[in-house]
Amino acid sequence: MSRYAQAMSTVTPESLPETGMPGQSGRAIGRDRAGALAGQWAAIHDAAAVVAALAGQVTDPTEAAVGAFPAALIQSGGQRLAVARQGMDDLSLMLEAGVRALLSLHARGANPAPAAAALWAEFRAVRDAVLALAPPERRMLG
Repeated sequence: MSRYAQAMSTVTPESLPETGMPGQSGRAIGRDRAGALAGQWAAIHDAAAVVAALAGQVTDPTEAAVGAFPAALIQSGGQRLAVARQGMDDLSLMLEAGVRALLSLHARGANPAPAAAALWAEFRAVRDAVLALAPPERRMLG
């Protein structure tokens, strides 16, 4: 289990919002959303670790706020959640295409480090922008 999934395992059903949807408990829906968001967030960071390795960079130690980000978004809901999901989708697509290109370079014997360093910098910038969508009271990055 990744460290991001481990962070999400501390979310309790009581901490998830009620949605009032007929036929399904709001907390059950919240758990499903939190699990899906945590899985995507973990996959993004796993792909970013590949980029960092190809760039010769050391990944940052994960701050608690980064690991807790999916739960914070689910709790905030609304427009923040919608925009963050779009940002996460964008990160996923960027990393998927980027990792494919980097691995192709590496397979052909070319040095992927310069391209990987550029992708790593772009990932960090976009990730930081997505993290800024966390509610201010839950933002403890630094």
